[in-house]
Amino acid sequence: FRNMMSHETPFTKRLGIKYPIICGAMYPCSNPELVATVSEAGGLGIVQPLSMVYVHGHELRQGLRLIKSMTSKPFGVNIIVEKSSKLYEKRMQSWVDVCLEEGCRFFITSLGNPKWVVDKAKSVGGLVYHDVTSRNWAEKALETGDEGLICVNNRAGGHAGTKDAEELYHELSSLGAPLICAGGIGDENDFLRVMHLGYAGVQMGTRFIASLECHEKKDYKDAIVAANEQDVVLTERVTGIPLSVIKTPYVEKIGTKVGPIARFLLQHRWTKHWMRMWYNIIAVRNFKRISLHGGSSKDYWQAGKSVHGIHAIESAAEIVKRFGKAWEESR
Repeated sequence: FRNMMSHETPFTKRLGIKYPIICGAMYPCSNPELVATVSEAGGLGIVQPLSMVYVHGHELRQGLRLIKSMTSKPFGVNIIVEKSSKLYEKRMQSWVDVCLEEGCRFFITSLGNPKWVVDKAKSVGGLVYHDVTSRNWAEKALETGDEGLICVNNRAGGHAGTKDAEELYHELSSLGAPLICAGGIGDENDFLRVMHLGYAGVQMGTRFIASLECHEKKDYKDAIVAANEQDVVLTERVTGIPLSVIKTPYVEKIGTKVGPIARFLLQHRWTKHWMRMWYNIIAVRNFKRISLHGGSSKDYWQAGKSVHGIHAIESAAEIVKRFGKAWEESR
C-alpha cells in the first residue's frame, strides 16, 4: 500500500487509491469491464462473484484475470456470508481462496458473520469492511477484526437501511473505524456533503449502472436517468427482504408485498434461510432468461434515491474523475 496526497482519507491511504470512491458490488450489474474501469480511474471497483459467474459467464479466476489485464490498480470483492446452505458456504470459501491467490486484498462482506473472511484476508495482509445498518451490527463486525464499515443508509439501492447518512455517521463515528457512506450519492454535491460530515469514502451503485461500461440494457439505464427519488420504492417480491427498485407499471400492478405464507416462512428462524435461497434461485433463473432473450417490462430495476442527481449515461472513468476533482478542489 502506498501513500497518497493531502486529500487522502484513512480509506484511500490504507488501500493506496486516489479517490475515496467505491463502485459497489451489484447483482447483476458488476461486469469485469465496469470494475476495472473504476479502479483504473482512481476509485475502487468491487467484484460480485455471483454476478461474475452466473450473469456474465466468467469462471471466477478467469474473470479476475480479465480485470487484471485491464488495470494494475487495486480492486475488491464482495462476499455474502449468510449461511443459507453448506454448499453455498463451501463455494464462498473456495472463491475467497481464489481471490486471495489472484492478489485481491480487500473484501466487503454482508449478511452474516464475516470472521472467517477476516481470518483468511488478514493471514496475507488483507482487510475487510462489513455492510452495516446500525451500531449493534457494526460492533459485532468490528469484534471479528473488520477494519472498516460500509454504512448502508435509507437512500441506498438494493437492500437499503432505515437511517439517513447523518444519523448513521453520528451513531458509528465513535467506534473509531473508517466509515464509508453507501446510499444516495448521485452527484458531486451529495458526495461532498457526506465527505464533509466525516466519512472516509462513499460507495455508489446506481450512479455506475448508468455508465457506458456497465453491461445492463439501455432501458434500465434510461429509467435511472428519467427517475426522481419518489419513483424509488421498496419491494419484498424479489428477495423476500425489502429491495429498492424503480416503480414501473409492472411493479405497481403486482404490488410490493409478499403473501402471508411467504411472510411467515421468511420470519421463522428455521425457514428464513431456505426462503431466501429460493428467492436467489429464482433471481438467477430470471437473469439468465434476460441475458438469453433480452429484458422485458416485467423486469425489476434496482436503484437508490441517488437517481435525483443522475442526468446522463456517462463513462465510469469520467464519473470517478469528476467526483475526484470536486473532492480535491474542496480540500
